[in-house]
Amino acid sequence: MGLLIAILVLAIVFDFINGFHDAANSIATVVTTKVLTPLQAVIWAAFFNFVAFFIAKYIIGDFGIANTVSKTVIAEFITLPVILSGLVAAIVWNLITWWFGIPSSSSHTLIGGFSGAAIACAGFHAIEPGVIWMIIAFIVAAPLIGMFAGMLIMLITMHLAKKARPGNAERWFKHLQLVSSALLSVGHGLNDSQKVMGIIGVALISFNSTAGTDALPHWMQLTSMHDIHDWVPLSCFTAIALGTMSGGWKIMKTMGNKITRLTAFDGFCAQMAGGLTLFLTEILKVPVSTTHVITGSIMGVGAVKRLAAVRWGVAINLLWAWVLTIPVSALLAALVYSVVQLFA
Repeated sequence: MGLLIAILVLAIVFDFINGFHDAANSIATVVTTKVLTPLQAVIWAAFFNFVAFFIAKYIIGDFGIANTVSKTVIAEFITLPVILSGLVAAIVWNLITWWFGIPSSSSHTLIGGFSGAAIACAGFHAIEPGVIWMIIAFIVAAPLIGMFAGMLIMLITMHLAKKARPGNAERWFKHLQLVSSALLSVGHGLNDSQKVMGIIGVALISFNSTAGTDALPHWMQLTSMHDIHDWVPLSCFTAIALGTMSGGWKIMKTMGNKITRLTAFDGFCAQMAGGLTLFLTEILKVPVSTTHVITGSIMGVGAVKRLAAVRWGVAINLLWAWVLTIPVSALLAALVYSVVQLFA
């Protein structure tokens, strides 16, 4: 029971860290273009992170991404030490990348840690290859979709606003950025909160299958991800919202200006592209990186102005961080698992 409680606490801690690690994704452009102050921006983003819970439950009708994450490892190989090791590794890597201001993927950190611990426990046959390859494919696909969406929305918006006076257009798009930022924050909440839901869900299912449902109170009894209790998503969406409110300023510098210089017009297009891409992946039930998506969107918007407007050297450095996240997290989790086994 103690190990289960530790996992639940660490899962919520990871979700909180995910929030402040990824806060820059939602607020970088709106702060960089001076539409909102940093404090106003994090409160705005956090509110819509939480609103995402009601959209998922009452409009979409399920938590499909949570279900996908829960299937990363084959059920018979999911144990509490595996889950604990994956969470510890994910938290460590998230804190390292946050400290150095690297906008890596919290999503892939968690999935890499979960998979790496399972591989350390039972070998490569412990993971579900179809789910893993789909997630890996979207490491490439998600930023590309975001990039092309950014380019398309930029071109359409430029056409619609071509007769507007520059001063009027700037004022309009500063107001419209509030809408696009809200859309992106909802997408962030929908996508990232559900990954931790998946981890908590498999932890409860694993404990119930070994100790029996009578070992836990009713609100912790779970045998299927489809029957998950409301306290799990509420806790996850709340944690990520609170984490977003705590900031993420180091990464915001990279997202806001180092990739390309942004105006209110550019910020609106990038956020709309990122938000729509995240809604698409929610429909597809594919866990993707919010970081990857908005980075691709910003690059697409910058490329429309001119290819030289995008600092491709920064983009290549980000790409290396993306590629390394899953294997490094997996290796860390394997090391943590070897230590956990000494005490579990």
